[in-house]
Amino acid sequence: MAMNKNIKEQIQLDLRQAKETGQLKSERIREIVKSAVSQVSFEFQEGSHELSNLVNDAVSTVIDNLQEKSSEVKEGVVASIEGAMEAINLKKHSNIVQTQTEIKQLQAKLDQEEEKLQSEIEGIFTKIVETSQDKSVDTKTAINSAINSIKDKDSEEMAFLRKRYAQLQAQLAIVRANLFARYSGSDQEVQDYLTEAKQWYDKSHPQAESITLQVKEKYSLLEQKLAEAGSAIAKQERQLKQTLRELLLATADLFKDKDIRA
Repeated sequence: MAMNKNIKEQIQLDLRQAKETGQLKSERIREIVKSAVSQVSFEFQEGSHELSNLVNDAVSTVIDNLQEKSSEVKEGVVASIEGAMEAINLKKHSNIVQTQTEIKQLQAKLDQEEEKLQSEIEGIFTKIVETSQDKSVDTKTAINSAINSIKDKDSEEMAFLRKRYAQLQAQLAIVRANLFARYSGSDQEVQDYLTEAKQWYDKSHPQAESITLQVKEKYSLLEQKLAEAGSAIAKQERQLKQTLRELLLATADLFKDKDIRA
């Protein structure tokens, strides 16, 4: 394709200029490929043969312009693939943001429906009690006991479901933070997901007296990793992706523990 040829020529030119100025580092290679692929990737459908060829040509061009040192070639391949992936994901970024907004709107609607359902159930219980006022004391006592028993059981089950739901939402928010940090997300968007994860994490946090020392230590580690990730964003540290990955693993390790069900 002529278009791919133009991209290869652009990459070759940029690599040559980077060499001449002594700036041919991994980060610069990534930016060169990202810029070149971004120019035309929007014209191809995601997953299409043409898009695959475009990325392959970009990576091949980088390899052809590097010295034949295994370490240099490896770094160049990694940088060029990362650059190409960032370019491809840029065009999907707005769609992802829109989808996340829709999910939050649906979540708010679900919360409203749950509150409405709970209110209706309470109304039913109240009606049963009111219509039993002319019954005997023993009958009214039995009715109240039955209703309280149902409420206690329902409250316990709902508390566990809400806690588990909050745990899953915390994990999902951290997964999204990882994805946005790796593919086209801004620092603010990554921070937003970390903030969301912390909010869900706080909702899932059990009472200190109800968990083992081991699980307490894991919660402490998760809090530490959340703080480290936020600090890495603020300082724009290069190891942010690794910090986020460690946070994700810490979350997965904590929430698989049976003790947190207490």
